[in-house]
Amino acid sequence: MNCEDEERIIGRLTTIGIGGNVILSIFKLLAGIIGNSAAMISDAAHSLSDVFATAIAFVGAKISRKGMDHEHPYGHERIECVASQILSIILIITAVGIMYSAITSITNKSYVNSTPTLLPLIAAIVSIAVKEGMFWYTMHYAKVIDSDAFRADAWHHRSDALSSIGALIGISLAMVGFPIADPIASIVISLFILKVAWGILNDSYKKMLDTSCDDETENSLRVVICSVNGVKSIDSIHTRLFGNRIYVDVEIGVDSKITVEEGHRIAEEVHDRIEKEFSKVKHVMVHVNPF
Repeated sequence: MNCEDEERIIGRLTTIGIGGNVILSIFKLLAGIIGNSAAMISDAAHSLSDVFATAIAFVGAKISRKGMDHEHPYGHERIECVASQILSIILIITAVGIMYSAITSITNKSYVNSTPTLLPLIAAIVSIAVKEGMFWYTMHYAKVIDSDAFRADAWHHRSDALSSIGALIGISLAMVGFPIADPIASIVISLFILKVAWGILNDSYKKMLDTSCDDETENSLRVVICSVNGVKSIDSIHTRLFGNRIYVDVEIGVDSKITVEEGHRIAEEVHDRIEKEFSKVKHVMVHVNPF
C-alpha cells in the first residue's frame, strides 16, 4: 500500500470517527436530559471523549508516517505510542468523572425522583449498534495501515458500545421500579472504560521501552536465519519493539576459512531474507563470527 492510500484511509477514519461521535454524543446527551437518565448522560460524555481520541489518533498516525530526518534518524513510529498513551489517559479521566458523578448520585439519593423514559432506552440501542459498527470498521482499517493509534481508537468505540449496554440494562431496571440501577449502570460503565484504558496504556508502554518480541516471533526469526546457506550457528539474537515496528540484532557463525567477501554475502542474505519474511521488521543488524 502506498502513502497516498494510507493518507486516504487515515482521513476517512478521522472523518467518520469525529463526525459519528459528535452526532451520537449530542443525541445521547439530549436523550439523557429529556429522558431523566444519568446513565445516558454519562454515556454521552464517553462518546464526546471519543471525538478527542480520534483527533489524537489522526495526529499520531500522520506524524508517525514521516520519514527519518537529521533529528530523528530512526523515524517517528513511536509517536503512535505517545498518541495511544494520551488516548488512555483521556479514557481514565472520563471513567473517573462518570464514577464520581454516579457515586454522588447514590450518596445524595438524587436518583429516587428520576425515573428514565423510553427515549434514553432507544438511544442506548442506537448507540450499541452504531459504535459496534464503528469498532469493526476502524479496527479493519487500523490493521490495513498497521496503526496502533487507530487500534486504540477502535477500542475506544468498543468501550463506548459496552458502556451503552450497561446503560441499557440500568435504564431498563430503573424504568421497572429500580431507580438505583441507573447510577449503578454508570459505575459499571466507568469500570469497563478503565479496563480498556489500562490495556491500551500497558501495550503502548511496552513498545516505548524496547520490549523484546514474543518467543514465537523470535523462534520464527531463527528458522529463517538458519535456512540461509552458509549460516553455521546463531550466536545471539536480540529484538526490540519500536512503535509498531521491529529492530533485529543477530550474530551468526560462518566457516572461519571463507573470505571476508563471502562472509559479507551471507550476512546480506540473512538481512534481506528477514526483511522479506517479516513485514514489521524495520532494521536488521547482522554481525559475523568465525565458527
